[in-house]
Amino acid sequence: MPLVVMAPLVALAPTADHRFHVYLHGARYRDNPLRLVGDSFTTVPKFLELGNFRPIGRCLERLVDLAAFVLMDLLGLQANVALRLVTLAAAAVLSVLAMLFTECFLARDRVFAQRPSTLAAAVPFAVGAGFVASGPTSPAVLFGGLYMLSTSLVLGVAALALRATSVTSARVGPRRAVLLVVAGVGLASFNEIAYFALPVATVAVFARGRFVLDRSWREVLSLSGTRLVGWLWLGFTPVFLVTRGIIYSNCHKGGCYTGSDLGLDADVLVALPNRLVSWLPPFMWQTAGRDGGPSLLAGLLPLVAILLLGWLALGAARDQARLAPVARVPSLGFAAVAGVLLILGAALGAFNEEVQRRITVGDWGLGWGWRDTAMSTVAGGLATVGLLGGIVPPRWRGRNQVFAAVIVLLAMTAAVSTSANRGYHEIASRQPELLLANRIAHEMADFDRSAVGNDRRCGLRSEFIRLNPAAVNPLRRLDEALDTLSMADEDVPFCDARPPDPGER
Repeated sequence: MPLVVMAPLVALAPTADHRFHVYLHGARYRDNPLRLVGDSFTTVPKFLELGNFRPIGRCLERLVDLAAFVLMDLLGLQANVALRLVTLAAAAVLSVLAMLFTECFLARDRVFAQRPSTLAAAVPFAVGAGFVASGPTSPAVLFGGLYMLSTSLVLGVAALALRATSVTSARVGPRRAVLLVVAGVGLASFNEIAYFALPVATVAVFARGRFVLDRSWREVLSLSGTRLVGWLWLGFTPVFLVTRGIIYSNCHKGGCYTGSDLGLDADVLVALPNRLVSWLPPFMWQTAGRDGGPSLLAGLLPLVAILLLGWLALGAARDQARLAPVARVPSLGFAAVAGVLLILGAALGAFNEEVQRRITVGDWGLGWGWRDTAMSTVAGGLATVGLLGGIVPPRWRGRNQVFAAVIVLLAMTAAVSTSANRGYHEIASRQPELLLANRIAHEMADFDRSAVGNDRRCGLRSEFIRLNPAAVNPLRRLDEALDTLSMADEDVPFCDARPPDPGER
């Protein structure tokens, strides 16, 4: 599903920090990947002053850049293609974890010892339809590898806790307890998305114990999964509270990183409804093509997408008759857990001051993507599947046909999302900044040491200055990133004998 839906974005230019980081982190860490761990932890005081605490998440962010660079290095790919392939891989991981989370919640026995459920067959189509490039800050465009893998972590932790709920009164030994506490510390040191892993796991464990396993609330407290989550909370809570206290003392007067600022005022009431529905594909389609892209159903690509996704959907639809049906109560319990995940994802965006400012001035309409989209689009898809399972009577003879029809409908929705991604790419490819980023990616992939090549690269640098006339810091970051790589590979700077920076004139 991600391969088809996101294929039109495979040549989309790197944007924002990726313009610099894929070259800088690749050159810096390819010979010693463990160095990225040290760099991420030694900069903790600096980033606490700026308003965030995510050393392990920063390790993942740099690892994603390094993975893209390795693809560039081994296969001769340009940075834009390598970055999008890594995002595709992250989307695939997220799809798999969404299915695993579904099965771990619904299975009454061991997950892989029984037939998959009818709900799980619809999950890839419900999730895949949401992989839309809904604006420049959407995870499909920016930091997709980081945010999709972070959401995968949330679902993975919940899935592990759910699997443990099959065991009653299992003792957690000292060694395992220490490991769980350390894992809780790790979750508190990851990033804002990973903070939701434990709330989701807690709700999921209680919901599964009560609505799938038919245990009393008292019995649920004795389940091994409940104990596992408790030990994780024990490691998570003190680190989270201490670091949030430090960040508040540093940033409550302003001046910190706006992406982590929290706004606890009435603007939340405006932003929260926006973020609760912005994961819906039709809203995201509108955002993807809001600058006048091609029609969603124009051209050959929609036809190809319909054929490919329709073929996958028909296979899943035929499987419905031999999959395990899910009763109404477990289905609605699953929808409720997915709803909690959706609310938490929406709150992540709604409480952010940057998001609030854009929504309240009318610049951030429905469907705009932000980092919360990686979580809310999956949660929305899972909630849709769960509600469907709860609405359609389990013993109704036509139930399998209804699920088959819904899978086909979701596949057609994903086909439109594919076309929306094509439209976004065509719109974005006209922007001078992204055209320049792609030209730089081409130069770095096919480095020309001759004087002609140097003049061409210096021309690209001059064009960057023209597009960013008053911004000295981005130019310095560009020079640092490109020079680090070109000096490491070719022993020459990206642009030799370059003119002075604007700030030095």
